[in-house]
Amino acid sequence: MFRTQGPNAMTSQPDTLTTLDIQKILKCLPHRYPFLLVDRIIEINGDESAIGIKNVTANEPQFTGHFPDHPIMPGVLIIEGIAQTCGALCVTALPPRERSPLVYFMTIDKTKFRKPVTPGDQLHYHVQKLRQRGNIWRYYAEAKVDGAKVAETEISAMILDQDA
Repeated sequence: MFRTQGPNAMTSQPDTLTTLDIQKILKCLPHRYPFLLVDRIIEINGDESAIGIKNVTANEPQFTGHFPDHPIMPGVLIIEGIAQTCGALCVTALPPRERSPLVYFMTIDKTKFRKPVTPGDQLHYHVQKLRQRGNIWRYYAEAKVDGAKVAETEISAMILDQDA
């Protein structure tokens, strides 16, 4: 974990880390199959950092066309999986509400793709909060497969109540 901010950033004191299974993720996000792109979120540290996990399988619909003889996970879906991890992280850090708020993607910056992701890979979305002002969060993220960086980006998102 690349923690550079927060109360325990410079100490050896461990943070209390939590996990979201798929049922908890479904309560945080409005996304559903085939567009839910995170299966589990581990090592959640408030809204500071977390690791989202996506098991990439050959039966996912994007692989019928991208590309039939050499399936590769579209980069835009990797970024969406990162955004969903960040969104769930923000929502879980907020006080409980009757209805989960909506998270709106605002920006994608400094994005780079390093290696292709293929069926059978397990993506790990490492997200780290850069800052938060009001209802807007900004994160740095790296997507990794077997510890190797496959993509990186900075994203920002806005959280609004569903009734707004």
